[in-house]
Amino acid sequence: MAKFDIIAATGCPTGIAHTFMAKEALEKAAAERGLTIKVETHGQVGVENELTKSEIAGAKAVVVAADKDVQAERFAGKPMVSVGVSKALSVEAAGKLIDRALAAKGDDTVAAAADVEDEVEEKESIGHVIYKHLMNGVSHMLVFVVAGGVLTAISFLWGITSFDSTAADYNSFAAMLKIIGGIAMNLMVPVLSAYIAESIGKRPALVPGFVAGMIAIQGLPVNADTGMIDAGGSGVGFGFLGGIVGGFLAGYVILLLEKVFSKIPASLNGLKAIFLYPLCSTAIVGLVMLGISGPMAAINQGMMDFLQSLGNSGPVILGLAIGCMCAFDMGGPVNKAAYATGTFLLGTALEAGVGTETYNFGTNFMAAVSAACIVPPLITTFAVVVGKKYFSQEDHDAGIVNLILGCTHITEGAIPFMTKNIWPVMPIMMVGSSIASILTIFFNVHDPAPHGGFLVLPVVENGPQWVLAILIGAVVGGILFVAFKKYDFEKNQKPAPAAKPAETPKAAAVEAPKAEASDFVKVENVFVAEDFASRDEALSFVSNQAVKAGIAGDADAVMNAFLAREAEGTTGMMEGFAIPHAKSDAITEAAVIVVKDDSGVTGWDTMDGAPVNVAIALLIPGAQAGTTHLKILSKVAEALMDEDFRATVKGSTDAAEIAKTINARLV
Repeated sequence: MAKFDIIAATGCPTGIAHTFMAKEALEKAAAERGLTIKVETHGQVGVENELTKSEIAGAKAVVVAADKDVQAERFAGKPMVSVGVSKALSVEAAGKLIDRALAAKGDDTVAAAADVEDEVEEKESIGHVIYKHLMNGVSHMLVFVVAGGVLTAISFLWGITSFDSTAADYNSFAAMLKIIGGIAMNLMVPVLSAYIAESIGKRPALVPGFVAGMIAIQGLPVNADTGMIDAGGSGVGFGFLGGIVGGFLAGYVILLLEKVFSKIPASLNGLKAIFLYPLCSTAIVGLVMLGISGPMAAINQGMMDFLQSLGNSGPVILGLAIGCMCAFDMGGPVNKAAYATGTFLLGTALEAGVGTETYNFGTNFMAAVSAACIVPPLITTFAVVVGKKYFSQEDHDAGIVNLILGCTHITEGAIPFMTKNIWPVMPIMMVGSSIASILTIFFNVHDPAPHGGFLVLPVVENGPQWVLAILIGAVVGGILFVAFKKYDFEKNQKPAPAAKPAETPKAAAVEAPKAEASDFVKVENVFVAEDFASRDEALSFVSNQAVKAGIAGDADAVMNAFLAREAEGTTGMMEGFAIPHAKSDAITEAAVIVVKDDSGVTGWDTMDGAPVNVAIALLIPGAQAGTTHLKILSKVAEALMDEDFRATVKGSTDAAEIAKTINARLV
């Protein structure tokens, strides 16, 4: 059975994009550090690449990056870091998580720093735990909403009233689709409630969770004639909010009952699971939910009135709110709040029926949410096509893929672009999404399907205007994005500051002069038989050599870049190797400088505590951060996993042989 240095589990509420983006980032970060890793994903199709007990037992540390329950109790006793999935979406962020997880068992100084971070995080942990439970419910609910909403929307293709046997456009098949879709939509709140509860109290909490959800959609039945509680009467449901309250109530009631029944002999555990827990929890949760039905219904109506008032304020106010929320974190909690509100209003709309004011508002709101979610990926597609020279090839390829993601209502493809420049890319995305939302509301578009992007166009009322609104938002956002990239490109083409008056450094460019892979590491940039007293002395030597070789224009700026990277986490690897890397506008071309110290550089934190004999230093222009930098770094990190490569580089005193060996691995 294979053993891994790091094991990880990732999961996001929808299980579509964030889950796998975090997986890829963790795998790349581990490769940079010469570590092996296995990442278990909790996506919409279930658990993939599942970790075994032996793999968990053999791992050095654990990283959990999830906004849903990933059964983290399996990792009890292991050095572990647990954060939301959004904190592991870039290679740099994922690398910090791996370093922190290893620090729990490693160097005391690093561990102390990690402990400080953990203490800060602990203050936020309650909020994150609540969010994780909520998103567990949302992720399970989402598929019911999508299936039910789309089937209901398809039934309208035969006519708006085709499900009604008394209507002129009646169609029996359409009626059956409407029935099936309605059943799926009606399960939305019970499933939400049940899986919030399950995330808290595990399997025993499912029963009271489902019951709480059903009460939330039915309310407290009252006889219209007597005004008294009557099982045969009718009540006012309190829907989505009631489902959330019921889910948390059911989960924590189970935890309470576990403490109450903890004194019961272990031989009666079966009785607790099949009788005591479901009976007592259902009774308690049911009575509380019925008891609060009045206030919850009032709160629910108040929220509806507030949203309706935003709509009455005009398309600008409502569209701006929707657009900004959807583009703020593109699949994160704020985005999910807007989307969940849209699906709730859509469910209420479909229940109210076509032609009602509730239907018109709910489907219009859903159309605006969908438009806002579609726009960000399309902004990146427009930008990489129109402003191709301002983007790396990696970004260009990702932007083209985002055309497909955006058209199918998957916002997360725009996240890598935003993480590189949160300001001003996030505001640009919010502007584009808001324009699309405002125009969608203004054009009176109605979308009875909660997901699918342009795939559901046949059932969208005023579909052409909807597409136009989205395209306008994407083009405006794309123009702004290109303008920013053009400014950034031209800024980085300015000459770097000279180290000496007589020197004229080369201009920084987004695409560095491309050396052939066979001579990327030049022989004159390989220094053997050096003797360094410390890590900083070695890095200073590299910085000064970079200026002498015309690779950089300011040794101090390069040195500061090296030290900034070391402050984030040591670049010391294992078996005497280090891969320091500097990203700076003072660096004018991507290059590698190699230094060797056979006696070993002490004071350089490494993963095995050994001194550094070989430092393979990467120097990357600031404009290429995240492109050339990652490509070279990943190849060097991969090479360090090869025993023959390590032996050759470490054992050789021939600069030409060392350069040739490294160049062979950069192809």
